Amino acid sequence: MPAMTRRAFLASTAAGLALAPLGGGRAAASETRLRAAPASVRLVPEPYGETPVWCYGGSVPGPEIRVRQGDRVRVVLDNGLAEDTTIHWHGLRLPNAMDGVPDVTQPPVRPGETFAYEFDAVDAGTFWYHPHSNSMEQVARGLYGVLVVEEREPALRVDRDVTWVLDDWRMTQEAQLADGFDNAHDLSHAGRLGNWATVNGSSPGEFAVRPGERIRLRLVNTANARVFGLEFRDHRPIAIALDGQPVEPHEPEGGRVVLGPGMRADIILDAVGEPGGRTPVIDAFYRNREYRLLDLAYAAEPLRAAPPDRPFGLPPNPLPEPDLEGALRHETMFTGGAMGGAVTAEMGGRMGPVGPGSFWFVDGEAVPRGPLEPMLTLRRGQSCVIAMTNATAWHHPMHLHGHAFRVLSRNGRPAARREWRDTVLMNPRERVEIAFVADNPGDWLFHCHVLGHQASGMKSKIRVA
Repeated sequence: MPAMTRRAFLASTAAGLALAPLGGGRAAASETRLRAAPASVRLVPEPYGETPVWCYGGSVPGPEIRVRQGDRVRVVLDNGLAEDTTIHWHGLRLPNAMDGVPDVTQPPVRPGETFAYEFDAVDAGTFWYHPHSNSMEQVARGLYGVLVVEEREPALRVDRDVTWVLDDWRMTQEAQLADGFDNAHDLSHAGRLGNWATVNGSSPGEFAVRPGERIRLRLVNTANARVFGLEFRDHRPIAIALDGQPVEPHEPEGGRVVLGPGMRADIILDAVGEPGGRTPVIDAFYRNREYRLLDLAYAAEPLRAAPPDRPFGLPPNPLPEPDLEGALRHETMFTGGAMGGAVTAEMGGRMGPVGPGSFWFVDGEAVPRGPLEPMLTLRRGQSCVIAMTNATAWHHPMHLHGHAFRVLSRNGRPAARREWRDTVLMNPRERVEIAFVADNPGDWLFHCHVLGHQASGMKSKIRVA
């Protein structure tokens, strides 16, 4: 993001059992150590100072972990914080005991303690890791990183494979993180939206490209609440994977790549600009609040006359196909939040009592703290269709742990590609159907990835017996 004038900056301040391993042997686990601890990093350009954060390995984002599909992954977490923490491996299909949800899949990792996560990288794709303990504060302070599982065999011929980790931060006038991670307004509205955006933990202003280059760009939204809607002006991004799962290559609707919190997209970006030119990348999801994220800055010397003319589809991951005819069907409704009463009444739902820290409801129940009861129990191997109704005035990216699901329909209309996802962005007043096979035993969290919404009630769990 380009340097912001001081006036503009200050004005914006208000604002279990393992899945079956792949065939053919696997590589021995190579150990990665991640220390979660306070640090200071430069999120905002000079003359502002560094910002105190919490992070892995002293950097925001934390180290990018790259392995190959079928490899054994071993990561040791060292808790250097003054509070409990864990690591959740977002989007990965792994054993329940490795999922990183305190008091659901593991005890919390206490200050000064360590915990070893070990699992097979079953699916290729773009995934990420973050705490699931006090996540609305710990993630907002900078605790997250990316895990890339490369395809077993090279699947694409591209010039570069690049990751952009997208985040926003709520800053004070001194470029410090604003307090109030659990204020009631954020919890009951859109969540903790920031006033400063970063790509890979900084505000680079530009991203250097060469005319004729083909880039695989892995986009990861790690924000607490912001939905990013990226427009690559005068370019045609082609989506090849969503939430790590390959999809029929296609141009996103309107050319805009929309990512709710927790969501990822792999796109092919062909550098078709003129030598020496600049093209803005705009975040334009929120009406009348668009801003320039950065520029594609073209080198004077082309790499080649034009991007290569070759296919760029990815091989599918070994996901079980749900049996829609024999599937168990389950209806669930999300209610609550500001203006929730009117929308809930309009859509025939019910809300529980709003109380301290309880603003959101799954089927009329809110459990901001304490043990969760399963919203449904499935036998292993059973197919399930969940019909979700968002009877609220706000967006909700709904995330299911330990599984990938097909998006079947939106408001009764079949989804164009029935894509596999682990997080689906629901618009206000929208009804979405998803389907999956419950092939991974254990208790799996199902929640909104606007982390303040999750913390104040919008979560449940699904039990696979």
